[in-house]
Amino acid sequence: MKTPKLILTFLAIGMLALTSKAQNIDEIISKHAAAIGGLENWAKIKTLKMDMVMKMQGMEIQIVATQVNCNAMRTDITAMGMSGYSIITKTNGWNYMPFNGQTKAEPMTEDILKSSQDELCVLDKLLRYKETGDKMEYLGTDDVDGTECLKLKLTDSIGKETTYFLDSDTYLLTKKTVKAMVNGQVMENSATMGNYQKLDEGIVIAMSTKAGPGEMEIKKVTVNPEVDESIFKPTN
Repeated sequence: MKTPKLILTFLAIGMLALTSKAQNIDEIISKHAAAIGGLENWAKIKTLKMDMVMKMQGMEIQIVATQVNCNAMRTDITAMGMSGYSIITKTNGWNYMPFNGQTKAEPMTEDILKSSQDELCVLDKLLRYKETGDKMEYLGTDDVDGTECLKLKLTDSIGKETTYFLDSDTYLLTKKTVKAMVNGQVMENSATMGNYQKLDEGIVIAMSTKAGPGEMEIKKVTVNPEVDESIFKPTN
């Protein structure tokens, strides 16, 4: 009679631990959503345009990103007297980078396209993981430049792993690390975010991002601008 009760006790403790962890993940994500202005405000965004400057190795690179939420994104890049662009849609992607010697727009490889399509939605997959069917894990806490952060790891259907470091006090994203298979090789990149600002529309955005040797600053954000969708087709 004692053995079944003991087994049931262990099962109950195990289920309690699983429930507690799920609640922790949902609670953390809910607090993060509130910290960036609330999902109701982000749901009002249909299009988004950001004017940015990246400083890298003594150069200033002008970047303009234009996005139709969850459908298409174009990033125009000007550097060294040349202009290029990147286009991502739900079905295709192209790069035209004359700085790298390209003379015309070239289709993205399948790996790069699949990995890049996460960027099509204005909301990060952190806030959409249930609807996309991705796996989310809570990995405890970690230190990021002296800030205690909560760690969540998302693994999607193609095996891409994204680790989020959320400030344990503000629940804002402090760091993001992405590990994915690109052109047959495992690539890992990290970026840190800061200078969060609240826009008139109620959403909160990190205005500065550091990744590798570069630092990018958002100079202007335009919410719901008119967008001519012909820009999402290669022109050369």
